[in-house]
Amino acid sequence: MHSDGSAPAGRSEPVVVTGMGTILPRTHNVRDFWNHLSTGTSQVGPLTRFDSAAHGLPVHAAAQLGEFDHRPHLPDLPDSHARKYTREILVVMSAISSALRDAGLGKGDVPPHRLGIVQSSSRGPLSWWRETLHTPDPTAPGGPFGDSGAMFRGLPGCPATMAAIHVQAQGLVTTVSSACVGGHHAIGLALRELRSGNADVVLAGGHEFPILPEVARCYLALGDGVLSPERDAPHRAVRPYDRDRAGFALGEGAVTLCLERESTARARGARVYARILGHKAMNEAAHGTSMDLTGKVTAGAMADLLTEVGRDRDQLGYICGHGTATRYNDLAESRALRALYPGRDDGELPPHGSNKPIYGHTFGMAGAINVAATSLMLHHQRLAPTANVVNPDPECDTDHVAEGPRDAELDLALSMSFAFGSQTSLMALERA
Repeated sequence: MHSDGSAPAGRSEPVVVTGMGTILPRTHNVRDFWNHLSTGTSQVGPLTRFDSAAHGLPVHAAAQLGEFDHRPHLPDLPDSHARKYTREILVVMSAISSALRDAGLGKGDVPPHRLGIVQSSSRGPLSWWRETLHTPDPTAPGGPFGDSGAMFRGLPGCPATMAAIHVQAQGLVTTVSSACVGGHHAIGLALRELRSGNADVVLAGGHEFPILPEVARCYLALGDGVLSPERDAPHRAVRPYDRDRAGFALGEGAVTLCLERESTARARGARVYARILGHKAMNEAAHGTSMDLTGKVTAGAMADLLTEVGRDRDQLGYICGHGTATRYNDLAESRALRALYPGRDDGELPPHGSNKPIYGHTFGMAGAINVAATSLMLHHQRLAPTANVVNPDPECDTDHVAEGPRDAELDLALSMSFAFGSQTSLMALERA
């Protein structure tokens, strides 16, 4: 694989997803990821990462990574290096390396200067800093500052840069932080790198490790209905579009997509999951923690994106929503669909779903999960169900594929992301 970048392909050059790395709760490969999504099997369980009662927090459910061994994913990483990294860094490096491997690429298959990495994280290594601040003598041997690895462990961009060294990526390597639209933004930056001719392959995705009492307090401070208090049935903690919604659960892990121009991917005989046609990012420049509840702003952005990629709304077969199971998010998405299709009955709107019931809310990684999930739906020609929709909110009573997985002739889909700070992001994908 080689390109000298002398003839940028431009906006019309298709970009495709050729690989995925998914390190999530009880999910260590694409097969696991698709199995959980396509069957609506929630990976949200009892919160054990911290004692919520001791902290006085009404939080009892989370999508937590269990024991993690990086060695099957990073077999050639020296133990002397691994010891300097946090578990979080090793998880992200594993997802990045897995995406490259899933694409059928190994070290040296891409010229180093043509390989880039773009990641997203809303908070970075918050757990490491928390441990550091709570350690009586952080400079003691074995403590947070007990060796030179402290410089690695404290940087938000370190997982991407350490992965770049490991896979020999000498192109653009960066980490963005733009709350819950960050995963989309990372993929959007990758599209620019590929279409400009600056890179042949970009490993784009996100990582988040927010299961901490301080993060829970942030969302509880916003009031009831944001962070789910579910205790008895944690797998049902996240109920988007349902009249009994109670908010989201915290989720963690790392997801990375291997992106290439379709011409180079086809030339090497790569398996292609989906095409990414375009990305639309905007800021409403309105309310800091809410969003346009008329639906008109989001519908306008959706219409603009479809026009930009040369598609029509009548071709749209699925919308992968942000779906946080918070009232404002659910209403905004449902109203946007109705505004995009004025005059249509709810039964005539495209299917619209959420994967938050499966992996919780993963903030800076959420957009990457959405694009990965949408790509697999296009690849398998099957819509994943929205789990836990039992009593639809009358204002959100559209087709959420709530009955279970559904075979479909799916050619065009949209992925949606929203974030605090008045941010909206949309990604258009097509069957390859």
